[in-house]
Amino acid sequence: MSLQIARAADLVVGANIGNVPWEFQDATGKVVGFEVDLVNEVAKRLGKSVEFVNTPFNGLFSAVQSGRINMAISSITITPKRLESVSFAQPYYDSDQSLTVTAKSGITGLSEMASKVVGVDTGSTGDMWAEKSKSEYKFSDIRRFEGLSPAMLDLVAGRIDGYISDIPALLYYVKDKPELKVVARIPTGEKYSVMFNKGDPLAEQVNGAITEMKKDGYLAKLHQTWFGAPAEEKTSTVTVLDMPKN
Repeated sequence: MSLQIARAADLVVGANIGNVPWEFQDATGKVVGFEVDLVNEVAKRLGKSVEFVNTPFNGLFSAVQSGRINMAISSITITPKRLESVSFAQPYYDSDQSLTVTAKSGITGLSEMASKVVGVDTGSTGDMWAEKSKSEYKFSDIRRFEGLSPAMLDLVAGRIDGYISDIPALLYYVKDKPELKVVARIPTGEKYSVMFNKGDPLAEQVNGAITEMKKDGYLAKLHQTWFGAPAEEKTSTVTVLDMPKN
């Protein structure tokens, strides 16, 4: 879809399409996912139309700051560093990172990744964690990808030995692929939300809609739909929280 067409909508939303199960294309080519449903519901409650613009994860930050898009999704983690230059609505999902390998590799955890090549998504929390932890775990190299699909192709082909990324996405991805295994949860205490240009009043409006969606159970139902299990009590999916401040 062109940016010109997208701008006909009230809300132009950047998303790294292919980020299962948050935003991806189904068999018919329709953009679907947990965050797609969330944004469509937000737009409905605000009385606004919405269009999604496929944007590489690393490009989402400059796109909101320049005004090319109004908001961004893609399991984006709220961090103090990011809050210096962008705004977020309250979080709606708690997460960690993970290590995924091929079943035939025999790798059972991070301790076995010495002298191995790890893949990460460019600019992601997993990228930052891997760079910081490279010497501790003695990774031989860190390869960067634009999303899960190309990383998985290289993992299956043996061009990388493990892939570090968000655990919900990987658990969803491998559930019907016995040749792949999530072998480690990497505690990072992440919280996902919608990202906006710094100080954009739209953030407050979206935040209000998310509060309503938590209170009336919409987000809990969304979690059940996409993950096949109820959201745990006291998590960001069901608890009304303040907007994060830097």
